[in-house]
Amino acid sequence: HETRASLADPATRAALLRAAARELNADAAEIIRTADSETALGVPRLTGELGRTTGQFEAFAAEVEDGGYLDVAIDHADPALTPPRPDLRRYRVPLGVVAVYAASNFPLAFSVPGGDTASALAAGCPVVVKAHPAHPATSQLCATALRRAAASVGLSEDVVTVVHGFDAGVALVDHPLVTAAGFTGSVRGGRALFDRAAARPVPIPFHGELGSLNPLIITEAAATERPEEIGTGLAGSVTLGTGQFCVKPGLVLLPEGEAGDAVLTALTTALGAAAEGVLLDDRIRDAFLAGVTARGALPEVTVPVAAGAGEGRAVVPGFVTVPAARLAEESHESLLEECFGPLTVVARYRDTADVERALASLTGSLTATVHIGAEEAAEETGHAAELLAALTPLAGRLLVNGWPTGVAVTTAQHHGGPYPAATSAYTSVGASAIGRWLRPVVHQSTPAALLPPALRDDNPLGLPRRVDGRWER
Repeated sequence: HETRASLADPATRAALLRAAARELNADAAEIIRTADSETALGVPRLTGELGRTTGQFEAFAAEVEDGGYLDVAIDHADPALTPPRPDLRRYRVPLGVVAVYAASNFPLAFSVPGGDTASALAAGCPVVVKAHPAHPATSQLCATALRRAAASVGLSEDVVTVVHGFDAGVALVDHPLVTAAGFTGSVRGGRALFDRAAARPVPIPFHGELGSLNPLIITEAAATERPEEIGTGLAGSVTLGTGQFCVKPGLVLLPEGEAGDAVLTALTTALGAAAEGVLLDDRIRDAFLAGVTARGALPEVTVPVAAGAGEGRAVVPGFVTVPAARLAEESHESLLEECFGPLTVVARYRDTADVERALASLTGSLTATVHIGAEEAAEETGHAAELLAALTPLAGRLLVNGWPTGVAVTTAQHHGGPYPAATSAYTSVGASAIGRWLRPVVHQSTPAALLPPALRDDNPLGLPRRVDGRWER
């Protein structure tokens, strides 16, 4: 398409991102109403999610204008070095067309107008989104808003395209013009696409978020100091969004004894009083109910609060308990797999050896949390420090005395982790997510007149950069 503007121009990209936020807000009432009819997530939740979504577009517009994401470095020629150094200038360029696979549980923030789309457009990459079947009408409404935004800044509407259906999703990862993909969904579906992306004649990066258990450890000191607070907070985190958040704590390591019993009592009270909720679709509901039944039937598993079917399509939250020593056994491996919905597993440990064995059985997660006592928080080399060191290889975000549900969109955020939490080392949330859609290019001994603006000595774009080893603005 011939247009008067180009994604190659940073100013145009920033304008596009801000126009996207504006157009989504203009259609907010219809988008929220439609999303609620398709997902039953509720108007308050969806209103907040739309605000998060438009905020992502605004944040990436600011990132484009800052220019730091280009990672510009210039080393001038120095013939006095041994060996002599030529003139070298590095920056990052967009990969090309990006395929985005929308998530079921966030019809806005991780869907057609989500962070993958926003970051790819910010990088200068056109986007083709495979809409999720759980909210097709919402996807089309958002696509219309984004395409309208593109036209308003002089770009082709086709910088954002949406496709529907399983076959389209498979074809998309195979398409020769697609240069990278972003995915949020199940381990099974994500791994199939990841393998397919790697098997192409020209393999492409596949940035997938597949599944996460998000372990949470409660120390004896923490359980003694604030059992009611921890038990109630845990119930709130497990049931937030009807347990359909990717950072829901799915495994809790709780000490045996009176202190742990007090936390368990508070958790039982809070979950027992929690309202039932509707899951996103019947397929997810069926999988949740099957998972609850299978976990509850395992040897030495008890069910203090039974999760299960509620009225109509609703489900009831709950939790199971098990001795931590059983987690390492093959017969209980399902307890170490994500159960999508309002259920968590509480494993009671006797000592640090139980905790160490349990952690050794875990795969990668998005988050890992420790709840510690006041004295433990003040010890640089004590028990808390050892726990954090043990959790670091397992997760992309570590929390102390908090709850993992809720992911702030900030410069410092990292939403990813070791496999299967993610298939790459990049984040899908926050400013550095833009790096997924860029690759480094170096110009060597290029005449000044032929250099791209980002690499010129006079720095016409006003970029932050590193020149001869020193940072400058």
